[in-house]
Amino acid sequence: MKRRDFCKQLTTAALLPAVYPVFNTINTQQDQADAVWVEGGEPKALLTTALDHLGGLSRFISKGDVVVIKPNIGWDRAPEYAANTNPELVEALIEAAFASGAKTVKVFDRTCNTAQRCYRNSQIEEKAKTAGAHVFHFRENDCRTIALKEGKLLKEWPVFREYLEADKVINVPIAKHHNISKVTLGFKNLMGVLGDDRGIIHEDFADKIIDIDSQLLPTLTIIDAYRILIDHGPRGGNLEDVKLTKTLIASPCIATADWLALRLFGYQLEDVGHVHEAFARGLNKYDPDTVNLKRISLS
Repeated sequence: MKRRDFCKQLTTAALLPAVYPVFNTINTQQDQADAVWVEGGEPKALLTTALDHLGGLSRFISKGDVVVIKPNIGWDRAPEYAANTNPELVEALIEAAFASGAKTVKVFDRTCNTAQRCYRNSQIEEKAKTAGAHVFHFRENDCRTIALKEGKLLKEWPVFREYLEADKVINVPIAKHHNISKVTLGFKNLMGVLGDDRGIIHEDFADKIIDIDSQLLPTLTIIDAYRILIDHGPRGGNLEDVKLTKTLIASPCIATADWLALRLFGYQLEDVGHVHEAFARGLNKYDPDTVNLKRISLS
């Protein structure tokens, strides 16, 4: 079953019980890492190395797939301020998706500042279009309300149709500080596909974001940590808050990717409520004690 066909069923009463395995169907071979941490290179080199150790992007993308690449484009900031995903990484990922057989690549986000300015000043729109992606804005009137079968506090939420109907989703957040959730990583980045009043989610955030995201798990999560915002996030605006780390973290398990990225900020799993909640609910595909993590330095 293609991912888009499965997601359509989320809007009906006949929900399937196991969303996660369907969203993350992969081939398992001994030489393929469960997660990769690469550091010391430029965005394209970091990505290429990570994908090689994961078994190649064709491990995740099939010929003819409609692929959503979901970066953070939420803020009217230039790349050097580390408020949005690195545009060079987005460009390289789109190129890799097409090389792996994707028919269409779509790029969008629900922005916090004016969408046109965010798309332009982040440089993501220009880079993504150059690479051949279809770049467009989030549309509130094009969301579908899905049931949150395992929700503790939320039982339904509207989600952008383009996300739900994609064959594959690659989640590409930037790693940064957040004044409410402590960090923005993979789980937090998926707020950019949600409709309605997202402010409601910030109260009892750990439970609510996992209520929703447990139904939206992406095919692959690639965390951009080329530059990270270590304070005054998520908006940023002061270059003194930006740290150049030249790092990328990738895994087909969003929970594992987020858990690894906590190290960038000196956090443990129990320090960040929503990531801890994801593990408590069993959203991690891999045991932290036995995960096959490849760590590579390019410098």
